[in-house]
Amino acid sequence: MSLPFLSAEHLDAFILILLRVSAIIVTIPVISESTVPAKVKAALSIIVTLIIFPLLVSQIPSTKHMHFIQLIFLMIGEVLIGVTIGFVARLVFAGIRMAGDIIGFQMGFSVANVIDPMTSQMSSVITELQYLIAMLVFLTVNAHHLFFQAIFQSYILITPLSFHFSGQLMQFIFDVSRDLFVIAVKIAAPIMAVMIFTNVGLGVIARTVPQMNIFIVGFPLQISLGLIFLGITAPLFVRMTQAIFNGLEGKIVTVMRLM
Repeated sequence: MSLPFLSAEHLDAFILILLRVSAIIVTIPVISESTVPAKVKAALSIIVTLIIFPLLVSQIPSTKHMHFIQLIFLMIGEVLIGVTIGFVARLVFAGIRMAGDIIGFQMGFSVANVIDPMTSQMSSVITELQYLIAMLVFLTVNAHHLFFQAIFQSYILITPLSFHFSGQLMQFIFDVSRDLFVIAVKIAAPIMAVMIFTNVGLGVIARTVPQMNIFIVGFPLQISLGLIFLGITAPLFVRMTQAIFNGLEGKIVTVMRLM
């Protein structure tokens, strides 16, 4: 079967569009996880490219008179556009994972790590729980739709083969990276406060009742209080992640404008 709009002369334009589309898709949270087969990501990239190709083929400049080295750098720029857009969302999930690591450490779960199938690294049980909940919230609020919208919108804000890495873009990436730690502290703050007061109380008991083995008493107490308050603050965690994902659209548009 042949596609009437995809001829030999349009093959270079198709490849340029495919580069940006695939770069965005392989960095979208949930879809970019290692548990999703590479064939699925490749098929989704090709399908999305085929859908938007007839609308964008007229915007793609001719590459016939370009030098090979110049063309390679321009193609790398198309990939960087997609990677930068996806990087903004990956930082949000990195902040959520960091919050889980902080909570797990405070509760004493730092020695009870499991292998994360997403990253093939050891991580806390609490980290995995919060990460899975965050992914469900991400899909529930249709935040993944933002990236499919960004694919088409990127060609309106960033003309093909015109990627520009400015100082303002670098500063914005630094600001978003800083928000990673802000997100982690905001999510972990309630449990951190409970654990601090618990440790202070255990310290007072250890001084007033030296006969008590505070380590045997404190370890299960920290885990119990941590799990209780983790359940109490679960609705707050869901609302915070919803607000964070709803604010992704503004960040994506900003990063595209700066490019």
